[in-house]
Order: sequence, then structure tokens, then C-alpha cells
Amino acid sequence: MESEAFHITNLHVDYSPVEAQVASRGESARAHPDPAPERRKAPARLGLQRRAQSNLQRYFLRALWRFVVLVIGDLASFYVMRALIRALRDQAVSGTWISQKVSLVLPGGILNGWQYSAALFVSLLILGNYGPGDARRDTKRLFLACALATALPLWMTIWTRGLEVVAMQYVLTTALAWLGLVMERQFLDSIVSRVRPRPHDSLSTLFVGPVEKCRETAASAAFGRDSEYRPIGFVDTHVPPAPSALGHIVDFASVIHDTRAEAIVVCGYLPDARFRDIVDAALTAGCQVLSVPRSLDIAGVQPTLVWRRNQPLVELTTPTLRGWQLIIKRGLDLIGATCGLILGAPLLLLVAVLVRLDSPGPVFFRQNRVGRGGRLFKIFKFRTMASDAEQRREELLQQSIYADRRLFKIVRDPRVTRLGALLRRTSLDELPQLFNVLKGEMSLVGPRPPISSEVDLYEAHHYARFDVKPGITGPWQVGGRNQIKDFERVVELETHYIRTWSLLGDLAILFRTVGVVLWMRGAH
Repeated sequence: MESEAFHITNLHVDYSPVEAQVASRGESARAHPDPAPERRKAPARLGLQRRAQSNLQRYFLRALWRFVVLVIGDLASFYVMRALIRALRDQAVSGTWISQKVSLVLPGGILNGWQYSAALFVSLLILGNYGPGDARRDTKRLFLACALATALPLWMTIWTRGLEVVAMQYVLTTALAWLGLVMERQFLDSIVSRVRPRPHDSLSTLFVGPVEKCRETAASAAFGRDSEYRPIGFVDTHVPPAPSALGHIVDFASVIHDTRAEAIVVCGYLPDARFRDIVDAALTAGCQVLSVPRSLDIAGVQPTLVWRRNQPLVELTTPTLRGWQLIIKRGLDLIGATCGLILGAPLLLLVAVLVRLDSPGPVFFRQNRVGRGGRLFKIFKFRTMASDAEQRREELLQQSIYADRRLFKIVRDPRVTRLGALLRRTSLDELPQLFNVLKGEMSLVGPRPPISSEVDLYEAHHYARFDVKPGITGPWQVGGRNQIKDFERVVELETHYIRTWSLLGDLAILFRTVGVVLWMRGAH
């Protein structure tokens, strides 16, 4: 017998920097209903978000290690084959007759080192032979890569040497390169298994589902002794759970955290609502999520068929900020923030002097904000209000242009200084956040960071905002800014941005931000 439908919660884990007291969905945050049910879920999600960073770092290091080793091995394999052909052609290991025949078919320069090695690298990269799983050792893919690599440098010689001779060169070169790669990949697998035993190198894997299905899947070849996964136990969906289970499915979030699981395998059929919660919790923790093939339709989750030891599995990912994307986004942040600070230094200095002269108080306004994974950080802005602005905030809540207390903004705010009004309309007060970007606390583009009192009112699904670093600008700012007054719409825009992230998308938002700032649309 299975338990009733549920939403994953955790009564014992509290990682939040603020006590997340939230309102029920559909009710106004002003009503202050009993927040206990949602408050239990939010801290657990923040804990999983913080676990995600270490998991993603390990995935990236594994992918980088695999990529470097395979590239070195492939180049070594090519040069061994090249040396063998030279030895045959130059009579080093053969007689004159064989040397003449080899020279006729494979003349000097046909396997030019840097040209062919570059073509081979590009071909292997295009055909996915540097990826995880069985793709890197797939003999068909390796053959197609060699065929493409051989065709690239041989194309121009068709017009000078003739089709027949080039065709013979093409077949022999492809066959030799392919044979070398297949042998090299098998040799590398053998060496890696000896030098780095699987228990040390494999991903700790947690199985979720009915106990019978979990055991059946864990015993399959994809998770066997020589695979890249190391089973650590299973979470049962039955009531009561099996004695050997690590817990019941309602304890899923805490089991992930306590076991430090890096991969989650969903076994058997689960109801859609339950399946959705499991996937959401696992992806929040940065775990790799696999599922024995089943029909699924989950918003924001991208299913990909992968092969492990000739067994098909479905890998579930959110199409956002994984592996090289994280490096690309961080690189864009560093380049953009550095250039912005260097080019904008005179403007920053001028604004700082004007703020100092305009009203008494510090030049910079610093405030605790909630960032990625719920961590608190100090945000920097040019001060645009009187020094006692924070103390007067509560008395002005009723004048906010938003009905929802999770958003706050006042038109003609009495706390704003004369210069501060201009800085806010032009968004110049946000420029010091470039220092937050350099420190790694923020990104150029992302969800805006809220204050702790606003997070106290969040519902569990709002915590998706903390899956990535907050940004100086973001989809809300270019999509309407203060003209969008529905908080659910704000979260919807930001969640869509996170799930569909791309470098071009970030560049487009930065470009649109310039127009929004110049025309001062939605600024107060």
C-alpha cells in the first residue's frame, strides 16, 4: 500500500538565513495566515540549493578530467598511427616493395600533424565523443568522426591527384585512425579502472520508488560494479517503508542531504505530482537525475535518453546553467563588471561626490539581501534616501504601489533626497553593485535580490528565485519593471529565465536594459 499524495517537506532541517514564514497560495500576504505548512518546505529547499554548488563543481571537474584525458589520448593515438605509417613508408620496418606501395597510397604530407589532429578533434567534438556515458566509446560514432576528419584535409587533393587515389587514401586513413581510437579508448577505460577504482570515482546514487523496482534497477548493468554509479541505498514509497530503506519518500529531502547523494534514480511508476516533487528536490540539490524510461510531462524539465552499459535511461535536467554555462556566465560577469568599473570610474567618482554634498550621511547604502541558496550578503548602492530611511519603512508600507507586501515601492517617496530622485530615475544608484558582481555575490543578469522580511512571506515555489545568483538587471526589469505589480508574474518571468538561460539571452537583457534606463520606463 502506498502513502497519500504529498509535497516533499522536512520538519528537521532549517538552513534558511531567515525564518521563512509564508502565506498560503492565492491569499494576500497582508492577511498573515498560519504559515506553518509552507515554512516547513522552504528551509529544506534552501539546504538543497546549497548542496547543489558542490555537486555541480564535482560534475564539472569530472567532465573536465574526462575531456582532457580523452583529448590527450586521441592525439597520442593519432601520432602513433602517423609514426607507424612513416616507418612503413621510409623502409624502417619493411622492404622496398612495401615502402613503394605505401608511398603511392599514403604519400608524405597526407597525415599532416596539426591539420589532421585539428580536424580529428573538431570531428570528435561535433559527434559527441567527449561526452559522458557510452558515447565516448561508441565505435560507430568514432568511425564517423574519423571519416569526417579524413575528408576535411583530403577534399582539395581530389582536384590534383584524382578521385581514385584520394578514395584509397581516404579509406586507409579513416580505417587506421578509427582503429587507433577504438584501441585507445578501450585502453584508457582499462587504465582508469585500475588507477581510479570505481568506489572512489563513482557517483553516490540514491534510488527512489517501490522497493522491488529499486532493487531490480540497482542490480542492472547500468549500475553494476564497473559503472560510474555507486548505489548507496533507496527511498521507499510504500507504507510502512522496507526495513532496509534509508527512509520513506516524505523524508526525501533530508535523505539527500544526509547521504550527500550526487545522483538520483527514479524507479517504477510514480504519480505525476509525486514524481514532480522528487525531480524538483533532486535538481534543487544539484543532483544528476535519471529515470527508468517512462512517460513524463513536467514543466521546465528536459528529458534526454542516455545509454549506460547498453541500457537506456532517461536523464532529467533543467536546461540551464550547467557545466560550461556556469563558466561562460561567470566570465561574462567578470568582463562586464571590470569594464563597467574602469569605463565608469569618472562617473562613479562624480556621483559619490554629489551624494556626499547633497545630504548628510554615507555615500554608499549597504543592506542585507538574500542571494543564491538563501545566503545573506551586503548589497551596495549609492545612497538615495535620508539616513533614517530603514526605520521609517514600516510606517510607509500602506503607500506602496504594490498590494502584495513581498514587493515594495512608493511613488514620490518622502525619504528620497533631491539627488536620490534623479539617481533612481536613471538607475545610477545601482552602479556600485558591480563590486558585488566582482565578489561573486551577484551576476549582471538574474532575479533581483529581496530583503529578509519579504522572503519571510514567500511560498515554497517562490524559492526557485534562489537557484541562481541575483542580478543587477533581469527579466522583470526589462519586462515592465514597476509596471508589473503581480508578484506571481515576477516569479514566473524569473523562473522562465532560469530554465531557458543562454548567453544570447543574457546579452539581450543587457541590451534591453540600456533602453529601459535611457527612457526611464517604470522607474520611481
